[in-house]
Amino acid sequence: MADQQEQFNTLVLSRIGFYNLAGILEVYRRVGSATAIMEQHRDIRSLIPEASPRLVEAFQHIDSLQRWAEAELKWAGNNGIHVLCLNDECYPQRLSECCDAPLVLFYQGTADLNCRRIISIVGTRRCTVYGQDLVRRFATDLKQLCPDALIVSGLAYGVDIQAHRNALQNGFNTVAVLAHGLDNLYPNAHRDTAKQMLHQGGLLTEYASHTNADKQNFVRRNRIVAGLSDACIVVESAVHGGALITARLAREYNRDVFSFPGAVGSTYSEGCNNLIRDNQAALITSAFDFINAMGWQDKLLSKVRNEGIERQLFPELSAEEQLIVAVLSQQNDLQVNMLTVKTNLPIAHLTASLFRLEMKGVVKLMPGGSYHLLG
Repeated sequence: MADQQEQFNTLVLSRIGFYNLAGILEVYRRVGSATAIMEQHRDIRSLIPEASPRLVEAFQHIDSLQRWAEAELKWAGNNGIHVLCLNDECYPQRLSECCDAPLVLFYQGTADLNCRRIISIVGTRRCTVYGQDLVRRFATDLKQLCPDALIVSGLAYGVDIQAHRNALQNGFNTVAVLAHGLDNLYPNAHRDTAKQMLHQGGLLTEYASHTNADKQNFVRRNRIVAGLSDACIVVESAVHGGALITARLAREYNRDVFSFPGAVGSTYSEGCNNLIRDNQAALITSAFDFINAMGWQDKLLSKVRNEGIERQLFPELSAEEQLIVAVLSQQNDLQVNMLTVKTNLPIAHLTASLFRLEMKGVVKLMPGGSYHLLG
């Protein structure tokens, strides 16, 4: 964690450079710390030769900003809030690589913002029953396929809150990126979920206390949602919406972008379908599709095998897994297309269940793509 002097100076610098973030970031990365920059604040053109008169003036009169920074640090300390500077080892490293990363973040929670796998899930505030079912199924299956993932979203109505709540229900850590200070919560209706997240995830923002949830703040915070993660998943979106902005930013940050398709003509699937049509997002229908596309499947199976996890004598099987076992008991070594016919399961459900069965040591994928029920 950065020392308090660096936190103090980073807060002051972030206030000076809030509307000229790119220029301040360039200098910060070159110099290496806010403290080193602030030591030259009376001769800032020695560090920023092209500094505008307005910027030079801002660096000359920092007394009020210093008083504000001191009060903000005191408030954060009294409320268990971590002030994360860009050069802090606890700062999200994925985000730090982005060209417009915030100089400072305010974080309250327990999740590791640099954990191995981070997934952002975004979508419309007017989530339909179809979208709710997609999120629920994705989180449930992901628990079996990738239980150590961190789920990131924005705590908004619709897809966001569905992502957080289903993550919590399935034992995932989940972090909300907010568009206001941590002394407030918007929307208030999600306060109970946010309180639970403090112990199973966290709340993150670039905004200091007494910052309201203004419209432009939501657009700015989308870059943090995108930059934090390895991949961005759009569940439902109309033809225009914040989720599409997040998806665009994710692509610009070289993140993987995925989208669930919807019915042609469906208002809140039109944006998703357009992403897929325009090759701006890969189509997925399940958590298995996602894990497979990310290349995480082989790593998980390898981990299971390398750790010497043996097949359980009486593994707990879901109803779908039991159906697959029953079919293979009657006729072993079937390929997926035949298993689909005999079980009448959707292909996405079938492949996810087969993967779980393989992890449990119940079936084995054979050369040629057939599945063999182990004795």
